[in-house]
Amino acid sequence: MTRKEKLSSRERVRLALTHQETDRIPIALVCGGINPPAYHDFDAYLQREHGIDAASYLTNTIDVREVEPQYIGPPLAPGVDIWGVRRQAVSYGSGSYDEIIDYPLKDVQSVDDVREYAWPASDQFDYAVLDERIRAAQSDGEYCLMISNGNIFESSWYMRGFENMFLDLVVNPELAHAIMERVTLFFIEHFTKMLEVADGRVDLVFTADDIGGQNGLLMSLDMWEKNLKPYHVRLNKAIHEFGAKVIYHTDGSVMKAVNGLIDMGIDVLQALQFSAKGMEPQALKDLSGDRLCFEGGVSVQTTLPFGSAADVRRETQELMSILGKGGGYILGPSHYIQAGTPPENIFAMFDTALHAYPFG
Repeated sequence: MTRKEKLSSRERVRLALTHQETDRIPIALVCGGINPPAYHDFDAYLQREHGIDAASYLTNTIDVREVEPQYIGPPLAPGVDIWGVRRQAVSYGSGSYDEIIDYPLKDVQSVDDVREYAWPASDQFDYAVLDERIRAAQSDGEYCLMISNGNIFESSWYMRGFENMFLDLVVNPELAHAIMERVTLFFIEHFTKMLEVADGRVDLVFTADDIGGQNGLLMSLDMWEKNLKPYHVRLNKAIHEFGAKVIYHTDGSVMKAVNGLIDMGIDVLQALQFSAKGMEPQALKDLSGDRLCFEGGVSVQTTLPFGSAADVRRETQELMSILGKGGGYILGPSHYIQAGTPPENIFAMFDTALHAYPFG
């Protein structure tokens, strides 16, 4: 094979994840879709300027598809998830986000209270249906398939409350760890059952926990190493037993944690918020490019919403040239593309990745 030969989406991603250059940069929308108002504008733009609708365009462009089992547990009340967290839509004008309005563990006082909570269980899912869903996802070509979503600390604080969880880690660590332990056990069993049915057909497992803000880590590196990292080590070990790769999402300024994340067992660092303090593509590649792959990076904070199409093409090309050199990069936005983002900018990102091979 030469790098110019056309590959299937799965071949393209798998080669990139083994640090090999491919026919073009793989493209994905991992934790980075297009919000409904922006999608509507993008669809209208594509039909007007290129004679294709957004759904068809993205089907022909995106290399990673997600599959999931079917929930068959007790009926969930509107706005309530399997953890008992309740959300409601909060408008931002042209659309809305679902914001947490009830943290079900906010008032627990003891580990016994945690044990008595109605925790989700894997028997609330039909995993056998994954076989049919995998075949459906591959019906029009061979794609890289992904399952999700192992966000241990986030799921925990969604139940307990953000401030409460941080306080617990300092003044009531047994309570915090009792919650994270139950969440971890669920995700290990959940992913194990999915990967057993997938039987080698799923390549990526999406895990997450935002540990960075705009200007630095949300907690000290030592606190993260002692309190959060060990749970992900266990989850990643279970995933790797099936030969799948761990793609881990965190926003923010996380350069200080990169070596620890690699030690934790992740294979792909996702989001890549280069508008955050200290986040720089070449520095990240130099630090970890031989040990880690990357996904995301095109800024939804700055370039996509506020730059020109030429700015977007320039940033996309730069990321491909730096992060994709020698393989190891899947291109995408740094998070969900927001309402108001010019559709020509969204097109510029995808079109550059499709047609501008970065290595000369």
